[in-house]
Amino acid sequence: MDCMLGDKEANLAKANGLIQEAVDHGAKLIILPELFNTGYRVEDRDQQLAETIPGETTTWLEQICKQHQVYIVGCILEKCKVNGIIYDTAFVIGPDGYIGSYRKTHLWDKENVRFTKGLNLPVFDLGFVCLGIQICYEIGFPECTRSLTLQGADIIAYPSAFGKERYYAWDLASRSRALENGVYVIACNRTGLEKGETEFGGKSRIVDPSGKVLIEASLTDEVILSEIDLDLVAVQRKKIPYLRDLNRHLMQEVYYH
Repeated sequence: MDCMLGDKEANLAKANGLIQEAVDHGAKLIILPELFNTGYRVEDRDQQLAETIPGETTTWLEQICKQHQVYIVGCILEKCKVNGIIYDTAFVIGPDGYIGSYRKTHLWDKENVRFTKGLNLPVFDLGFVCLGIQICYEIGFPECTRSLTLQGADIIAYPSAFGKERYYAWDLASRSRALENGVYVIACNRTGLEKGETEFGGKSRIVDPSGKVLIEASLTDEVILSEIDLDLVAVQRKKIPYLRDLNRHLMQEVYYH
């Protein structure tokens, strides 16, 4: 998705069209990119454009999820109870409404000035699958994906606004996170150019537990879909038993020394 900078009305209208296209093709779990309702380079308007969660955008998506009996992962600027504090926050909504949210814990570059870091790595039980969420830059932090996997996640969603010049990292990290954990990775990335200098890489992709890219976007405002066979998660984890052989005691000592 290419977003209109700071134009919520236009972005929600475009997202609605893309969601409808996905629904028409039978999608049950739909992922939208990072800050899809505002665009990414709105640093001068973060306070103005941020919303509470639940709030305006999530309520709008709740209606869509109820109507079409689907689950949607989105990511927006979150305004919390503490005035002036903004989070880069992803959320999950289902047919019965708002399920939960995840605040980005590893911030990229100037995001450290714009946003406050989240402190938790939740997993969301959707009934048919356990879902973990990471956001954009976090695709390069294997520790977080491993933590979500050990909590039971079989799918990791990455709503993203990942830069085009670092496509090599996007390509390698998305496949690596899938393979080393035996999970499906759904990595949804922005396209477009903002403020004449920030170009997003697109190449949204769905990766299976063996690290195979099942489908990848090549256009702007493109919907990609793939069937996911959750039985392959256990099959792959048996083929290469990273999780079985993980020395958890040692890793705990390494990370908490």
